[in-house]
Amino acid sequence: MKKFAALITAALLAASLPVLAKDEKKPAADAKAAPAAMAQVDLNSATKEELMKLDGIGEARADAIIKGRPYKGKDELVAKKVLPKAVYDKIKDKIIAKQK
Repeated sequence: MKKFAALITAALLAASLPVLAKDEKKPAADAKAAPAAMAQVDLNSATKEELMKLDGIGEARADAIIKGRPYKGKDELVAKKVLPKAVYDKIKDKIIAKQK
């Protein structure tokens, strides 16, 4: 009886290995998707909707960013008093100011 129980336990474990292996691969797939999600928003060309997806940017701030274009550098948001430093600090790694 003990051998039979051990055999069933071993069979169940062996059957679950492919499932466990699949779960281990999921984070790798998510890691590949992360860089695309972290694409930087260009202050000089982003739409109002794209700007509003940034943390701390609502309709009024998105309008102010668009009105202040073009930007030579993203730090001009603070220099031109378009955004407070605290909001800029939240989004500075998510934005860029591309030049034509």
